Amino acid sequence: MKKFKKLLKTAFILMVSTATLISCSEDYKIPIVIPTNSIVDFVSSNSDYSMLLEALQTADSGIAESLDSRGPFTVFAPNNAAFRAFLSANNFDYLSDVPTAMLSQILLNHVIGGNALAASLSTGYDIKSFSTATPSGADMSLYINTADGVVINGISTVTTADISVDNGTIHAVDAVIGLPTVVTFAVADPNFSILKTALTRADLTFDFVGTLSTANGTDPAPFTVFAPINQAFVDLLEELEKDSLDDIDEETLNATLKMHAVAGANVLAAGLSDGLTISTLGGDITANITGGATLTDANNRVSQIVAVDVQASNGVIHAIDKVLLK
Repeated sequence: MKKFKKLLKTAFILMVSTATLISCSEDYKIPIVIPTNSIVDFVSSNSDYSMLLEALQTADSGIAESLDSRGPFTVFAPNNAAFRAFLSANNFDYLSDVPTAMLSQILLNHVIGGNALAASLSTGYDIKSFSTATPSGADMSLYINTADGVVINGISTVTTADISVDNGTIHAVDAVIGLPTVVTFAVADPNFSILKTALTRADLTFDFVGTLSTANGTDPAPFTVFAPINQAFVDLLEELEKDSLDDIDEETLNATLKMHAVAGANVLAAGLSDGLTISTLGGDITANITGGATLTDANNRVSQIVAVDVQASNGVIHAIDKVLLK
């Protein structure tokens, strides 16, 4: 009996030891499930973002995979109403009607790198989206205006900010952020409000807005626009002894505006050099970069370039501080 009990004890010890060894050797094969709340998880669990989820599933699969990864990312998330308005405005019935490449780039235009809380955003073009639907293949610019809340590209307002998830931040927005043209930025940025007024004057015989809205890949796009800021126009009116743009005749205004647009080229700041001749729609100007980037017109008027490389889908904008004349 003692021998039997001893054998039984030994067998029990062996069983426990073997089980322990198996457990230790197999632990690495057992997945450890950690509950997460990624951007994709948040979108999937909120019914008001079902169309955003559908868009992520319809577009390039890499986008959804990325937004489910470590990050961090910041996403401006349009709700269902925003997507319905987008479809209606662009004559689509369903998200599946939107070309996949276009839908992918539009979704990427809602994503920026890092964890950008609303308080960290400032007015200007400091951030770029992940969209590369630009003539140069560079990241798309976003114009953020924080004067009254947070507005993106003049069309999409943050309605709920700083939704925290494990791999970043979500800001709910009320409109889909489409792929901006150079006109989008000219309209959205209050620094160009007088330029906007000039470009849209009813008596102009050249359709600046229509032309500068031409999609990339269609003649005469892409464009490089040297956009005078408001103070540049104020100074011009004083120089010409005029009270307003309405006092400038159509022929002069038309010719002046054409001096600020280049067709068929997306010229980034890095492409400028000393003595470079740039052929605008209205005539030649000369770029120089030594001592600061400038443009000189045929009248030897020198304009400083005060902001560069605002990249749109059909061209690029550089802001200047003096109006160029023919």
